Amino acid sequence: MNASTTRRMTARSRTEAHRVATPLELFFDLCFVVAVAQAGTRLVHSTADGHPGHAVTGYLFVFFGIWWAWMNFSWFASAYDTDDVPYRIATLVQIAGVLIYAAGVPRAFDGDLAIVVLGYVVMRLALTFQWLRAAYGERGPARRTALTYAGGVVVCQVCWAALLLVPAGAGRVAGFLCVIVAELLVPVIAERGHQTAWHPHHISERYGLFTLIVLGETVSAATVAVQSAIDEHDALGELLPIAAGGLLIVFAAWWIYFAVPIHGHLRGNRQAFLWGYGHYVVFSSAAAIGAGIEVAVEQAVGKAHLTTTGASFAVTGPSAVFLFTLWLLHARHSKRGAAQQSILPVAAVLVALCAFAGHAAVLLAGIIAALAVAAGLTLAARNPESHEAE
Repeated sequence: MNASTTRRMTARSRTEAHRVATPLELFFDLCFVVAVAQAGTRLVHSTADGHPGHAVTGYLFVFFGIWWAWMNFSWFASAYDTDDVPYRIATLVQIAGVLIYAAGVPRAFDGDLAIVVLGYVVMRLALTFQWLRAAYGERGPARRTALTYAGGVVVCQVCWAALLLVPAGAGRVAGFLCVIVAELLVPVIAERGHQTAWHPHHISERYGLFTLIVLGETVSAATVAVQSAIDEHDALGELLPIAAGGLLIVFAAWWIYFAVPIHGHLRGNRQAFLWGYGHYVVFSSAAAIGAGIEVAVEQAVGKAHLTTTGASFAVTGPSAVFLFTLWLLHARHSKRGAAQQSILPVAAVLVALCAFAGHAAVLLAGIIAALAVAAGLTLAARNPESHEAE
C-alpha cells in the first residue's frame, strides 16, 4: 500500500469490507513484544531469586503500560487509519516510545521509573497528535470525542511525569493507581456521546494477532531456557516433562482462543469495553506462562530459590488464569448447555491444582489443557448448533 502525502482524517466505515491488519500494524505489534519479553525476563529473575510477590507486582505494573499503549493505538487505528505520511510517522514515533519503555523495564523493577515513564509519554503524546488530527478532520460529536481523548491523554501524561517527583513509598503507589484508573476512564468518558467507528472484524483480528505473537514469545523464551539448561547441566530427563507440558499448554491456549470467531459479539461499546479491557489479563497471563516455564526449568536444575510447588505454580497459575479468562471473554458466548460451559472453568481449577503434583506438575497441567480441548471438540460434535470449532 502506497501512502499518500497527507489526507483528511475522518472515520472509516464500521461495515468496510475486507478490513484486515496492515503491515504497519504488524510491525507495531512485533516491536511491542520487545517490551513484553523484557517484562517476562524480569519476572523470571525476580521469581527465581525468591521474590515472587515483588516480581508479580512489578510485572503487572509494567505490563499495564505496554498493554494500554498497544490497545489505545489499535482502537484508534481501527477507526482512523489513513495510512498517509503523518499517520505513519506518528506510529513510528510510538514504536520508538515502546523501545524506550522496554529499555527501562529492568530499572522499573528496581524502583527507577524514569525511563519507562519517558517511553510511555512518548507513545501517548504521539497518539495525542493522532487524536488532534482526527478532531481537525471531524465535525460535531465525533470532533468532541476526539478532543476529549486528546485532552484526557495529555492530563494523564502530566500526572505520570509529576508522580516521578513523589518519593518512593505508599504515596507514590497510591498516585500510580489513581492515574491508572484515570487512564482507564478516558475512553469511557470520551465515548459517552459518540462511539468511534472501530471495525469489529478488524479489532478481533488485531487482538488475535497480538495473542499469537505473545504466545510465540512464550514458546521462544521457554525454548531458550530449556536449551540453556541442557547445555549447562545436561538435565534432559528433568526438563522433558516441563518442555512437553509447556508445549501442550501453549497449543491448547492457541486452540481455545481461536475456536470461534468473536467479532459477532462486538456489537457496541458495552461489549467491546469489557472484552478489550479483559485482554489485559489474557495478554499478561499468556506472557507469564513462558516466564513460568523458565522458572520451572531453573528450579529443576537447582538455579531457582523456590520450592517445586512454587516453581510449578509459576506455570499453572497463569495457565489457569488464561483458561478462565478465555471462557469469560470468548467461549461462554458460543457454548450451549452446562457441560460445554463448565469445561474451561473446571480445567482452570484443575490446572491450578497441578502445582501440588511435584515434578510432574507442568506435564499434568498440559495434559489437562489438552483434554479440555478434546472435551470441547466432542461436545461440539454432539451439539453442532453451538458452532464450536474447539
